[in-house]
Amino acid sequence: MIDADQFLTPALQLGFNFYTGVPCSFLKPLINRTISRADTDYVGATSEGEAVGIASGAWLAGCKTVVMCQNSGLGNMVNPLTSLNHPFRIPTLLIVTWRGEPGLKDEPQHEIMGEITHALLGTMRIPHRPFPKTVEEVAHALSAADDYMERTGLPFALVMEKNAVSPSALEDTAQSTRRAAATSDSSGQAQARPTRFDVLKLVQNRLRDTAVVATTGKTGRELFTLGDYSNQLYQVGSMGCASAMGFGIALRTNKRVVVVDGDGAALMKLGSFATIGSYAPQNLVHLVLDNGVHDSTGGQATVSTSVAFADVASACGYSTVHTTDSLDGLGKALDRSDTLAGPHLIHVRIAAGSISDLGRPTVKPDAVARRFRYFVMDND
Repeated sequence: MIDADQFLTPALQLGFNFYTGVPCSFLKPLINRTISRADTDYVGATSEGEAVGIASGAWLAGCKTVVMCQNSGLGNMVNPLTSLNHPFRIPTLLIVTWRGEPGLKDEPQHEIMGEITHALLGTMRIPHRPFPKTVEEVAHALSAADDYMERTGLPFALVMEKNAVSPSALEDTAQSTRRAAATSDSSGQAQARPTRFDVLKLVQNRLRDTAVVATTGKTGRELFTLGDYSNQLYQVGSMGCASAMGFGIALRTNKRVVVVDGDGAALMKLGSFATIGSYAPQNLVHLVLDNGVHDSTGGQATVSTSVAFADVASACGYSTVHTTDSLDGLGKALDRSDTLAGPHLIHVRIAAGSISDLGRPTVKPDAVARRFRYFVMDND
């Protein structure tokens, strides 16, 4: 195990000072330090493919770049890596985590990608080697990557195993605190924002007869902790796809469908807003819980503080939109969605953080999917 600076400092000496990507828990120490250091720039991307494009632009402007992501994001990167970096000969150093490494216990959504990570990199003709685990390995790994990229003008990947980098706190810098102060609800009274746990408790208590799709990460985990019911689907992996999944359900059922999204996930697939608005399923409620950070991977800031989700939804054709930062405001917005045709967007600004010792759903994803399907189809 190395600490983040033992990698970042020699990388900087080789000229690598521009970092972009999407957080992963394995990457948390490295991302936290690139954000916190004054001599490295970090741009948080909404998707891994976008990160490749950002890095390509930075390279064209004279930077040596690094793209960091979970291996699940390799799928999002296939097109730009093969149709942008390869034909234009744009190099970038990829740091890809190895979730689902065979032989190690991990979440079910990582199983397939864990098995094919190296093969997929090989299929894209991207040479790769393990991310260094010791200080002695750092210089050799960086030199091998840098030499290859200088020689070919193509990307090179370092595959990071679990616990490769020791923990590093996210310092309170301008880069790390791109989040808004508490604002007031439509009632006009400033107040502390509710927690995600309290919002989910309200949602669960009110929506027992509603199909609820919870986005990946701590949203699904907290909902399960509150109570496990057949009307709840806990999305694992596939970040950003909850809104599309809920939309597909809403098109084929008369039941009410509520998507509980997150700001980072919603931003990753923002085009879904346009699809939902265009097809306009009347039974869909799109609930975006916005805490301004990637809470599941260490609290790195998203760009949500500069995004007016309600305005985006309205422009895309949602029937009603509402923004609030209180449980009372959420309750009123849900009341409104009961009486009017959708689709509805409810943007709830919440506090960052989660309950302590948060567990994970103990019901396997395939069992969750089948009982949820039965719920949706029953008496529809």
